[in-house]
This record gives sequence, structure tokens and C-alpha cells, in this order.
Amino acid sequence: MTSTLAVAPWRVFTVEVRALRRLGPSFLRVTLTGPDLDRFADNGYDQRIKLALPAVDGAPGELPDGPDWFPRWRELPDGLRSPIRTYTVRAVRPEAYEVDVDMALHGDGGPATRWARRARLGDRIAVVGPDAGWDGPHGGVEFQPPAGATLLLAGDETAAPAICAILERLPADARGHALVEVPETGDELPCRAPAGVTVTWLPRDGARHGSRLTPAVTSLAGRLVPVPAGPVAAPLAEVDVDRDILWEVPDRPDGAPLYAWLAGEAAVIRGLRRHLVTERGMDRCAVAFMGYWRAGRAEN
Repeated sequence: MTSTLAVAPWRVFTVEVRALRRLGPSFLRVTLTGPDLDRFADNGYDQRIKLALPAVDGAPGELPDGPDWFPRWRELPDGLRSPIRTYTVRAVRPEAYEVDVDMALHGDGGPATRWARRARLGDRIAVVGPDAGWDGPHGGVEFQPPAGATLLLAGDETAAPAICAILERLPADARGHALVEVPETGDELPCRAPAGVTVTWLPRDGARHGSRLTPAVTSLAGRLVPVPAGPVAAPLAEVDVDRDILWEVPDRPDGAPLYAWLAGEAAVIRGLRRHLVTERGMDRCAVAFMGYWRAGRAEN
């Protein structure tokens, strides 16, 4: 293995589109290939990566190379700075020099969806991902359940790829529930889960965000989390999701009987956070909440 003195946890991979597969009305699987993707670490679960997309239609998405890529990228003029968006790795095949990314298609207003809707084989972008040559933790994986805990995974279409990737890495004896709200009937993603984990897809079919996910989570929580006999010791402070990022990921909680991982539209996740921790008294050290995006906020 390459010495850690020669590498960093993350590196820039220059890649191109090898395959495009429509998974449903609202999802596109993009298979990327590149000459050094055999060095892309396969960490599984909800491993985050960054995609650098074209700054101008028809141009490649590019990033400066090297460990100082980020400050050098920020110094580029606006017209030359490739927009960066965060996604989850869906699958890694280092022996084939391939990485899959499942993209939820939101209208046509942001650079990621614009690029995905127009993507063609051979289109070039850049990916910031974990380097397999680094023998320490890479970071960017937030799913950290305690051994033996019952699992509650919940999210919308932006979290669906991460939930599927998590489910496929769980041990065979895992137990729990996954609730996934998606835009339309037919958006159920192909996914393998252990026999003890129930996966429920919740199509909105024109209803507002959270209209299916919120009641499904609260109903399930009613069975999994007893209502506390007295007041909750430390109610959570509210997060202004129009100004601040909702992102609370505790370290692995030892011995917690239930572990919840929730991600998606920030206001919806904030409401679920309040219900589980403040109203039901669930241990906040056993709940990960992530606001992946905010309704009404333009994706620049």
C-alpha cells in the first residue's frame, strides 16, 4: 500500500461518463470511469463525495489537482469555477475503474440537475473522493450505529441513494425499518436489504415534501419509542434552517437500543428531530439528523 506520507484522505479524480441508466421518473444512475479510480476507497454506507460540474454548458467540470485544490478553486474567476455539489457514492468497482452515483432530478434550476439531464457518454467532470492509499479514516461517513441496535432510516429522494447504500452494507442479522419518500410512483430504487429490515417507499405523487414521510416516521416512532413518563430533561434548541445548516451527527452511541438516521429537506428533518428527541425523549446521542437541502432555496 502507498505510504500515507504520499497521500491525503481525499483526492481529485478526473473522470468521464461511462454509462447512464434511468432508474425511474426522478432518478438517474451515472457510472463514472477514470484511469485512477482503482484508488477510490470503497467505504460504503453514506460516503459523501463532491462532484465538480461544468461551469459552462459543454465544458468539462474541472478542479485544481493536489491537496490544496479547495483554496485554489475558490480563487478562480466566477466564470471558470466549476460548481461543486455533494452526493453519495452508490457503488464502487475499483477493479473495473468505476463509481456509480444516483442523482435525484429536481426540475431544471440547478447545475447538478441541468448537467444530469444533458449528460452524454464521454462527458468529463471531476470527483473529490476518498483515496484508498490512505490507511486512516477518510471522514464523510455519518452512519455509525451501535452494535445490535434496531435501525430507523428515513429520508426523501436526496437521501434515497445513501439509504440504499447503507442497507446493502448492513450485516445479515440487522433489524429495523427504512422509510423513503420519493416524488412519484415508480421511483422505488433497486436495493437489497437484510430480511429483518423492512423497506417502505412513500411516493408523494404531487403532494408537498414531507407529507408522506412525516406521518410514517411519527407512526413508526409510536411503536418503537415509548412516550416519556415525565418531561424531557433537555429539549432541543430549534435550528433556523433558512439561515443555519441542520447537521447533528453524534459519535457512535454505545448500547443504544434504537438508532435513527434521518436526512432530506431541512424543515422536514427538523420537525422529525423535534418529534423524536423533544417529544418522545429519544436519546439525542443515538440520532443523526442531516438537512441535505432546503425547499425554496435556489441551487446556485
